[in-house]
Amino acid sequence: MSPRIHPSAIVEDGARLGDDAEIGPFCRVGGEAVVGARARLVSHVVVMGRARIGAGTQIFPFAVVGAPSQDLKTQGHDGALKIGDDCIIREGVTINGGTPGEHGTRIGRGCALLAYSHVAHDCRLGDHVTLSNNVLLGGHVEIGDHAMVGGGTAVHQFVRIGAHAFVAGLSGLEGDVAPYCLAGGNRAHLFGLNLVGLRRRGFDEQRIAGLRAAYRLVFAKGAPLDARLEAAEAATDDTADVKTFLDFLRAPSQRPRCAPRAGADDATIDGT
Repeated sequence: MSPRIHPSAIVEDGARLGDDAEIGPFCRVGGEAVVGARARLVSHVVVMGRARIGAGTQIFPFAVVGAPSQDLKTQGHDGALKIGDDCIIREGVTINGGTPGEHGTRIGRGCALLAYSHVAHDCRLGDHVTLSNNVLLGGHVEIGDHAMVGGGTAVHQFVRIGAHAFVAGLSGLEGDVAPYCLAGGNRAHLFGLNLVGLRRRGFDEQRIAGLRAAYRLVFAKGAPLDARLEAAEAATDDTADVKTFLDFLRAPSQRPRCAPRAGADDATIDGT
């Protein structure tokens, strides 16, 4: 089916609209934008720059996607933005395009960006990521698949959040959160594994036990991090989950790594 464009909408010359896309009242789609098949811009949505919106994605009123970066060094540059299929982008969300020399801003498939959340330039979100209301991501933030960030959380630029991690609401996050972990606070620290999220995702107790053992060894007190990572690798089964956890912590980063708070009780250290 042909795209449906409300009479009050403005679609600039050059814009490409997929089959059965819907451009609602008072929307504006820029001339370099691509709106995928079955995507829906509900009303009062602005799509700017080199934005690519995936099939089946829904964007709600007063969202602005693809606007130039707010990085003062690159203002006015129409950087790339790619949003995957079947995402939900709620009211007032802002997603900026990338900066020159970078690969652009990327949102995976099946993500939910809830009201008034902000994704800055050059962020990379995996598949099925959830940002709750008023989450603020600084530039170059990376978030793994199935991670969730609670409402009102501010994330420092260049922070990495691993797959299946959960960051509690109203957190100030300035350090990396390892995959499968639960973090929160201002400044945020680890509270153990994201057990509720893992069980909801279908992780059985054997998988969780392997991650718990690795977590306990990595965040034990005393030895340098490299030694603790080696101890965890030697003492735990070589599962894909444990490898993902350890590889994340070994990878170079521009930010510190979140850890349990000093003096944390045994339950926190044990990842329970």
